[in-house]
Amino acid sequence: MIELKFTTPDAWAEAVVDGMDVFLPDHAAAEKKASSMAMGMVAHYPDRTELVTAMVDLALEELSHFRAVVKLMHARGLSLLPDEKDPYVNALRRHIRSGKAHYFLDRLLVAGIVEARGAERFGMVADALPAGELKRFYRSITRSELAHEDLFLNLAGRYFDPQEVNARLKQLLEAEAAIVRELPVRVALH
Repeated sequence: MIELKFTTPDAWAEAVVDGMDVFLPDHAAAEKKASSMAMGMVAHYPDRTELVTAMVDLALEELSHFRAVVKLMHARGLSLLPDEKDPYVNALRRHIRSGKAHYFLDRLLVAGIVEARGAERFGMVADALPAGELKRFYRSITRSELAHEDLFLNLAGRYFDPQEVNARLKQLLEAEAAIVRELPVRVALH
């Protein structure tokens, strides 16, 4: 399990609950991007059978989440919006090193960290929502995100020495904490 080094402030979850009609399109975009990222890993590492199998399954699950969010949006009279750049993900990606092995390890770990942050934040949303369908949905999404963070960490452990994984994860978690600490509170996943 990935232990984040900075906790999202409660003000973020309060803003999301108050602005759910703004949050849902952002959440849908994040699910779509996650599915695309998983398929990008398949395209980039087609010779890594275990990775390919895991990423195909992940892409389908993230696409299923996308569909579920779109249904929630449509029930509320909302439409999808054009994708926007995610300042959090882009800042975290800048810490991915070059070089074949380093790039692969960092991609796995960054993906796991993004999933861990998503699990934390979706859990906060679920806790802040009143009882009902939306609360149940976000509890379910939180469980999925927790499994995804473990998936990426386990894949990193399969392809790299555990000491190297742990050392690099620690560095990336410190960088991620600094990024999140500086993020403004906005009605978006990141």
